[in-house]
Amino acid sequence: MKKVSVIGSGSWGTALAIMLDNYGHDVTIWCRRESAAQAIIDDGENKEYLPGIEVRKSITVTTDIEKAIGGADIIINAIPSKSIRSSMEKFAHLFNENQVIVNVSKGLEESTLMRISQVIKDCVPQCEVCTMVGPTHAEEVGKGVPSVCVIACENLETAKMIQEEFSNATFRLYTNDDMIGTEMGAALKNIIALAAGMSDGLGFGDNTKAALITRGLAELCRLGIAMGGKLETFMGLSGVGDLVVTCTSMHSRNRRAGILMGQGKTLAQTLDEIHMVVEGANTAKAARLLAEKYNVDMPILVAINKVLYEDKNAREAVMELMARDVKPEANFI
Repeated sequence: MKKVSVIGSGSWGTALAIMLDNYGHDVTIWCRRESAAQAIIDDGENKEYLPGIEVRKSITVTTDIEKAIGGADIIINAIPSKSIRSSMEKFAHLFNENQVIVNVSKGLEESTLMRISQVIKDCVPQCEVCTMVGPTHAEEVGKGVPSVCVIACENLETAKMIQEEFSNATFRLYTNDDMIGTEMGAALKNIIALAAGMSDGLGFGDNTKAALITRGLAELCRLGIAMGGKLETFMGLSGVGDLVVTCTSMHSRNRRAGILMGQGKTLAQTLDEIHMVVEGANTAKAARLLAEKYNVDMPILVAINKVLYEDKNAREAVMELMARDVKPEANFI
């Protein structure tokens, strides 16, 4: 068993810490705020982000980043995408070359258009970086509901090591060496989930949502493949799998955010109500810039950006998508 430190005490970081602790790993959670760390210790749960699920005393909870990073074999990065560069630059000197960083955050860096693993590697070049994503909700992983993810790394031997260490009776991992496809599928599906939520908020039915999921998959495949990802990756856990679960479940904060915006709330009002990071909103601008850079047609992505940042009415955006020129479905990718 390994010493594992989870950097970030949101819902996903907490759920993974609970899961790994349940199966014998020596687990530490690092919290940015002392009040958050003390609340988890006192309450025996993370009431702010993962209420009702026990955080056992065997899990170390700390705000001492040097302690958290210094003694770990594996570091799980669960910091929201917007804060990763600043955090990693600040902590970079604490990492050593024998450590593996497993990134579980999803998104793109708007200023550079980098994937999250690229941002981490840029800041912490001495460490090997993997990405672990898939059709999973923190609430279910924390409760021990059987769940499956993919661990992607350019070095498959490292991916296999994480697979062997993290897989257990309730959490199964598959390996992949396609970092581009794995990360782009995980990042872009959050934007499509916003669209699916808007459809629900507008009162549209299953037909509309199924169309958005299917055509959204086509869009993320187009961009991901143009960037060097593999089609089969998008047909797997980080593509189809993550897309379906995020577009259809009320556990999904991106879908919930879309519902609120479909009901007429602004992005600012929506974020205040959700009270958690909505990665689809953070990723949409960068994804649109990437689509322009690679000359990829992504009408759903463009429409979502207009609703989020140009005060476009969500119903009008859907109607404009429906009115586009007709074309053969064979033009999927």
